[in-house]
Amino acid sequence: MPLFPWSLCVCAALCVLPAVRADAEDASLLGGWQDVWLFRLFLNVLGYATIIIPGYFLISYFKRTNYLETGRGLCYPLIKTCVFGNESKTGLLDEVSTASRNDSESTSSARQAFKLIFCAAGLQVSYLTWGVLQERVMTRSYGSTEVEGSGERFKDSQFLVFMNRILALTVSGLWCVLFKQPRHGAPMYKYSFASLSNILSSWCQYEALKYISFPTQVLAKASKVIPVMLMGKIVSHKSYEYWEYLTAVLISVGVSMFLLSSSTGKHPSNVTTFSGVIILVGYIVFDSFTSNWQDNLFKYKMSSVQMMFGVNLFSCLFTVGSLLEQGAFFDSLAFMARHSEFAFHAVLLSVCSACGQLFIFYTIAQFGAAIFTIIMTLRQAFAILLSCFLYGHAVTMVGGFGVGVVFLALFLRVYARSRMKKTHKRATPTPVQKV
Repeated sequence: MPLFPWSLCVCAALCVLPAVRADAEDASLLGGWQDVWLFRLFLNVLGYATIIIPGYFLISYFKRTNYLETGRGLCYPLIKTCVFGNESKTGLLDEVSTASRNDSESTSSARQAFKLIFCAAGLQVSYLTWGVLQERVMTRSYGSTEVEGSGERFKDSQFLVFMNRILALTVSGLWCVLFKQPRHGAPMYKYSFASLSNILSSWCQYEALKYISFPTQVLAKASKVIPVMLMGKIVSHKSYEYWEYLTAVLISVGVSMFLLSSSTGKHPSNVTTFSGVIILVGYIVFDSFTSNWQDNLFKYKMSSVQMMFGVNLFSCLFTVGSLLEQGAFFDSLAFMARHSEFAFHAVLLSVCSACGQLFIFYTIAQFGAAIFTIIMTLRQAFAILLSCFLYGHAVTMVGGFGVGVVFLALFLRVYARSRMKKTHKRATPTPVQKV
């Protein structure tokens, strides 16, 4: 049994090694070892470790010494909240969510239609703008002119993650202050697990755009249902229906058709494309863990905005610590000062991300997860079309058919899940609403 984790690490290293060697050989193209993605990832993780390891020892110490019963002083409430939390796992969440859903059902059809249009428009505008800006920031130069030629590119994906998280933290914090929330019960340190995986998934998402096209990234994100199911079995011991496995296979087939038919002529080499695929796999794995860990945290009856605040709090702590240790924080600020266009794009990117998260919570609260999934699936299709139109990505006929297979499978999942929920409602007249 102890050999299993080590063998897994060796296999992962062997898979990543060809991409790393090729990146190192292309050092003249990328600008040196500091521009090799695995080296940057190593520095980031090293920065997170300088916060995580002392935190681990502090939490272990407080638990070992039974600080909850013996502790005193001004720091006691803070330590209790961070390490032990509130033992009570009941709150106002079920009542609030049920009342909200009942209010939405009792309103007029015209009012509901207006709310649905508002939610759909908010989600589409927020995330389509976010996707266009994401591709612009990571794949295009700033400061280029016809006289001087090419400008300089922004390379630090972690700074963009920090920008997104600091604004999301501010928005969620204000929301928690202004609107009534359930009594918080989870130990704060438990958010750090989801926060770390969320940071790494976001970093991979930005970094992958240096090696692959945006449509490829969108399709890979659409196919993350497969690792989510795997993580669900491993982390939460969930079981799945046959139609879930069927749609997962269809998604895999569609994504494979698109990837195998895509041209790699715009990339420096086939190996850089392979690097992009490796980074995408990292994104999908980390993102799958994040969603499953957050699902486990909801047992404390917290609201989605409280979850947003807790995860973004640790995300800001990790990213700003790592950026300061690397000296990249002030370099990124200097880049913003040199290029006002980049500063505008970075701020707008963060605003779209924060607003998009609020629209997600509001849409799910008003109309449920099925309607939300349909809107976001359409958003992914629009994002691919918009990216191809703005940035000239070519899609072959086979690749287009693969895209169609993926979105057909996603809509089949939505349909099957809604049918299952209707059947469950007939069987249980008074169900408990889960958020």
